[in-house]
Amino acid sequence: METGSLKKFAQSARCRLMEQVETKLDQALTADNIEVREKANAIKELKKQIARTSRPAVVERVAYTWFNRFCALRFMDVNRYTTIGVTTPAQGLTQPEILQEAKQGHIDSRLDRFLDRQKIFDYLEGRTPSSDPQQEAYRLLLVAECNYWHSVMPFLFERIADYTELLMPCDLLSENSILASVQKALTAESCKDVEVIGWLYQFYISEKKDEVFASLKKGKKIAPENIPAATQLFTPHWIVRYLVENSLGRLWMLNCPNSNLKERMDYYIPQEKEEPRIDTNGHEKENKEIGVHSCSLVVQSPEEIRICDPACGSGHMLVYAFDLLYAIYEEEGYDPPDIPRLILEKNLYGIEIDERAGALAAFALIMKAREKYRRFFPKPVQPRICVLENIVFKDNELKTYMDEIGRDLFTINFQETLHQFREADNFGSLIRPALTEVAHIKRVLIEKNVGGDIFLHNIHEKVLKALQQADFLCPKYHVVVANPPYMG
Repeated sequence: METGSLKKFAQSARCRLMEQVETKLDQALTADNIEVREKANAIKELKKQIARTSRPAVVERVAYTWFNRFCALRFMDVNRYTTIGVTTPAQGLTQPEILQEAKQGHIDSRLDRFLDRQKIFDYLEGRTPSSDPQQEAYRLLLVAECNYWHSVMPFLFERIADYTELLMPCDLLSENSILASVQKALTAESCKDVEVIGWLYQFYISEKKDEVFASLKKGKKIAPENIPAATQLFTPHWIVRYLVENSLGRLWMLNCPNSNLKERMDYYIPQEKEEPRIDTNGHEKENKEIGVHSCSLVVQSPEEIRICDPACGSGHMLVYAFDLLYAIYEEEGYDPPDIPRLILEKNLYGIEIDERAGALAAFALIMKAREKYRRFFPKPVQPRICVLENIVFKDNELKTYMDEIGRDLFTINFQETLHQFREADNFGSLIRPALTEVAHIKRVLIEKNVGGDIFLHNIHEKVLKALQQADFLCPKYHVVVANPPYMG
């Protein structure tokens, strides 16, 4: 993939979007007009976010949110995964197809839950005064599309009904707009492979990475919130193939030596020395029938395999693992429409400290599933990507909760695990949970339905979140493959 133009585009887009969001932010906080008054709740939430974090942090987050959505929608447009071109014009036209259709009086009925079609027609037919009615109509259509995709990909398309919409860039239709730049950068050729989205993210944060390392040279330590910018490096495809083929691929070949999988693995290195075969309990197991040539876990079917990338970034390793797993399932005679669901449900796990990268990893896997099965979207399976979050319990917070649940459940290991995520954004997958029987504890807590208690609900949710994170970090995988982050 030619990445020079992608890098130039992503860096330019970041600067432009942040400038435009900054301008919209100034207008939202200082202007007094009908739009601002109608969005009073959104502005209230916006002020809360600024107070909770900072103004630059809000600008950075909103700018990236729109960059992410524009690129994701364009990728789906090019690959015909969207019903109609959301960011892309129809052949021979200049405006997005969804706007052209609306101007002809056609709005897809699937959007009816998310917009007022009469409001859009009023803009387009001049009944609602506006300095740029087509721009206003398109903004409403775009927000509705984002909200529609929320049901398929909630990690990437959060529901828009707040300050994110308020801070959307103004110019989306001119030949100099950010959307026009997205169309030029994400060509049909570059969108053949979903890894283009990962490259864009690395380039998008590349200037911030330079700033972080410049500060490091001056003796300033890298703060946890800057670790992603310092460590998100897109692993070259041949390295990904080498690692996945000689871990996941090898596991399958050792269990099924006659498999044709090796014919598609250019970087696979067969093992020559015969070594004992080990079962999942660590015991040596004889199996002379298949002539095992290396130490291996025993798997009877592809559904058993669990593979994890503990620093998954934007999902490059997992995407290639998806391809190998699909070939394995096919070879085993599974029905093709079932395979994408089974891979996402049973096989692939990713852990990440960067929320943005984790969302892109999940998006990449959803795109792979849709590539293989065209009816995947109506009933999607959510990828198993865990973005580790800091979880802090106050001194007395757990006492009441423990009294309600029963102190016999709260073993020393359980209590220790709940406190192991204080700095999850710093330590990430280095955390080794003290508690290993996570599934059983989660099941008991859910059955007790403590979440229904208004006074314990928030604590209960934090406990379940900590257990979910611990579950991902427990040693339950056949294969762990990663290009670990490093900062020197």
